[in-house]
Amino acid sequence: MDEKRHSPLVWAIEARGLTKSFGSHRALSGIDLKVRKGDHLTIFGPNGAGKTTLIKLLSTLSKPSGGSAWLDGADIRKVPEQIRYKLGVVSHSTFLYTNLTVSENLRFYGRMYGLSNLEHRIKEVISQVQLESRLHDRVGTLSRGMQQRVAIARAVLHNPSIMLLDEPETGLDPQATVMMRDVLDALDSGERTVVMTTHNLERGIELADQVVILHEGRIAYQASKQEIDAARFKEIYDRYTGLRT
Repeated sequence: MDEKRHSPLVWAIEARGLTKSFGSHRALSGIDLKVRKGDHLTIFGPNGAGKTTLIKLLSTLSKPSGGSAWLDGADIRKVPEQIRYKLGVVSHSTFLYTNLTVSENLRFYGRMYGLSNLEHRIKEVISQVQLESRLHDRVGTLSRGMQQRVAIARAVLHNPSIMLLDEPETGLDPQATVMMRDVLDALDSGERTVVMTTHNLERGIELADQVVILHEGRIAYQASKQEIDAARFKEIYDRYTGLRT
C-alpha cells in the first residue's frame, strides 16, 4: 500500500492485512484496523486469540509475517526505533530492575529517551501513580500492584502519544485493581491514543471509544461505542467466541 494514502492527521494506528505465524501456527490472520488519534480501543478475546501477539507487533517487539502497520504514519517495519519513542507499553511483565529503586529505574529509562527535564518528570509521573512515598524503595520490595504502577509511570515518562496496554490489571488483588483503574482513568484523557487488551468486559467497554473481539487470530467483531449495547455485550462476546463469560 502506498504510504501517501495514509492520513496521519487522523489515524494514530493503521494496520492492513497484518499476519503473524509461529512455524505452522497462524497467530494472526489478516488484521485490518484503524484507530483515531485520541481514541481508546479495547480488544477482547479468549486466551490464545492473538491479543498479546497484536500488541507485540504494534510495539515493534515482534516482526509481522505479512501485511503492514503504521503508527502516527510511521511504518513499523521501516522505522521501529522512531516508533518506540512514540509508545508507552505496559504488559504482564513489568520489565523493571528489581534490585534498583523506583527512582533509579525511572532515571535509567528516562536517560534512554534523552529527557532533559528528567527529575521534574519523575516527580510528575510518580505523583500520577500515587507512589511518592516509595520513590526510594527497591522495586523488589513492592507489591505486584505497586510494581505495575511503577511500570505505568515508566511507560508515560517520555509522554508518548500512544499507549499499548496488555491486560494491565492481570494478577492484581482487588485493592490494587481499584488503584490501577484510577491511574488508567487519568491516562485516558482524550489526548493520548490508548489500545488495551482485557478480559474484563464491563471495564473494557466503560473506557472504550471502539471495541474489537479477536478470535482465533481474526477480528470477529468490531464496533464503535455508539453501536454497542453494553447490557448485551456478554451475549455478543459469547456469540463471536463460542465461550461463556
